[in-house]
Amino acid sequence: MAKDSNNSNSSSLEIGSVRDYVIWSIFNVSYMNFFCFGLAALFFSIKCRDRKMQGDLEGAQRFARKARALNIAASALSALVFIIFIALAGAGAFRA
Repeated sequence: MAKDSNNSNSSSLEIGSVRDYVIWSIFNVSYMNFFCFGLAALFFSIKCRDRKMQGDLEGAQRFARKARALNIAASALSALVFIIFIALAGAGAFRA
């Protein structure tokens, strides 16, 4: 018996299996919003949550991947800037 590829793909996804990364996005917007990556991640997280509520799980996964990538970029850049700031402060670059 052959499976329908569209039906098997949508039935393998469950609403709880798609993460929306809203909390991580809010944290990035609040504390580490370099280059507005956190704001863009929050936008895609909310769109993901909306798609989950509508039952469009493939669209929700697409927005979740974008939100995750933007959150990773925001967190990595923020950590890098923080490390550079600490290194400069330790080297005495801010002394008068």
